[in-house]
Amino acid sequence: MIIRYTQEDGSVERLSTDELSAREAAAIEQALGDVQWARVEALLQLQDPSAMRAIVWAFRRRDEPTLVFADFDIPSWRRRLEVRITRAEIEDALRNMMLQAISEQAEDTQIDLVTPHWRKIADDPADVDAALDGLGKGHLVKRRRG
Repeated sequence: MIIRYTQEDGSVERLSTDELSAREAAAIEQALGDVQWARVEALLQLQDPSAMRAIVWAFRRRDEPTLVFADFDIPSWRRRLEVRITRAEIEDALRNMMLQAISEQAEDTQIDLVTPHWRKIADDPADVDAALDGLGKGHLVKRRRG
């Protein structure tokens, strides 16, 4: 996932959870109350302020190792922080959804329900269409535009 952090000067810093070390991920889990990483990811998808702050905090600790999570704040977080998903995460979610839905023969319906949300939170909304096309579901893109 990508956390977009808008600086005071308007520039945007992009922080990827893929660039965290295992120790940094463990520190984030602990800072959020000893939760598992899957819970951290779920909180990020919900745009949870503590989870987003924890990611920024972990990156800041690289330069300031003594930085304490409880003391770290991001003023005006609502306008300065947002989470976006990557194409790889979109593809992974689509594959999982298709595997689950194949037995129900309802994958198109399920995909139709989530793609508007994915386009909204994707780092690049075109990645959603590309992922659908890559999984043989390009007809859903064409159907939506047609």
